[in-house]
Amino acid sequence: MRNIKFKDFITLQRGFDLPKHNRDEGNYPVIAATGIHGSHSEFKVHPPGVVTGRSGSLGEVVLVERPYWPLNTTLWVKDFKGNIPRYVYYYLKTLDLKRYNSGAGVPTLNRNHLDSLPVKIHDSQDQNKISAILSAYDDLIENNLRRIKILEEMAQNLYREWFVKFRFPGHQKVKMVDSPLGKIPGGWEVLKVRQVANIYRGKSYRSQDLQDEGGLPFVNLKCVDRGGGFRIDGLKNFRGDYKESHIVKHDDIVIAITDMTQERRIVAHAARIPDLGKGKAVFSMDLVKLEPKDMYPHEYIYAMLRYSHFSDEVKLHANGVNVLHLSPDRIMDFKFPLAPKHLREKCADILSKTFQLSDLLERRNVYLRQTRDLLLPKLISGDLDVSELDITIPEAKA
Repeated sequence: MRNIKFKDFITLQRGFDLPKHNRDEGNYPVIAATGIHGSHSEFKVHPPGVVTGRSGSLGEVVLVERPYWPLNTTLWVKDFKGNIPRYVYYYLKTLDLKRYNSGAGVPTLNRNHLDSLPVKIHDSQDQNKISAILSAYDDLIENNLRRIKILEEMAQNLYREWFVKFRFPGHQKVKMVDSPLGKIPGGWEVLKVRQVANIYRGKSYRSQDLQDEGGLPFVNLKCVDRGGGFRIDGLKNFRGDYKESHIVKHDDIVIAITDMTQERRIVAHAARIPDLGKGKAVFSMDLVKLEPKDMYPHEYIYAMLRYSHFSDEVKLHANGVNVLHLSPDRIMDFKFPLAPKHLREKCADILSKTFQLSDLLERRNVYLRQTRDLLLPKLISGDLDVSELDITIPEAKA
């Protein structure tokens, strides 16, 4: 390894302006300080790219492997100076760039402040080896994410085919009849959510209740993915008092009733609690827990919340100038066509197997991320020597 200055390692360049009203959805990712933020019909930089936040959010590092547009809230690597791009990506992740905040109000990363920073880097051969080792974990994680997405699409297609398009097994023998929601199969009912489930408010918390580690998992607004579904990387840790009604467990359903933006991509969207390893978690006041009554399977009700027009309709009732708030009554008053018991149970049985496999893949990803994150600083610092390792370097890797 050799000691050099950061300015001799890479050159960072400020990104480019691109207001939202000037963006045309296209094939090229738009990279913001927190990651991919939409797409555009044009690009500014050829791959491979390594981008980090310059203003607002600091510390995130993104690897881009196709032409892209880095926004002016980012810094992108203009010159890798002979270093392996993927190694540079991993190296920057270990630097804790938040430490170099130079903004009095909005966090700001001044690239000039980094130029004199001493860095210790590997030669090209070892850079390739380290990239190959860490990429193996990232590739496995990405493969599992693709499989999870396919499972999600299978669940969505099943629900919409049976309960939106009404092409369920045996539908040819069932006559369509009038209802308050339009034509529905005979024998089906139109019910409100409050008739099939109970609702519970989350825990009001203080910042000191949240810890870096220990305590119980804390399910919060960041755990709800845009468009619905659970984000395990949004979890926090909670130490404080709570009631039994503030507890969620595996397979429970939560719905966001707050949105920090006006885009409505979080509010009124549902997520299913995966196996979090501790048997239970506390959930925040920004969410509600929806608990189906005994005769209504969790999987079926969750699918209705995720894959019907529930979110599209209910989110329109959220209001607020800066932060959107949704009354839980709007959730409970939503009407939907309820299928007969045998179809609900058959759907739930299929979805249960789908969700179990999805949870298994997510747990594998948790372990893979933990192992990768343990290796990353040790490999980059040189504590783990790779010089004698016989590793085949994939040609496609940058």
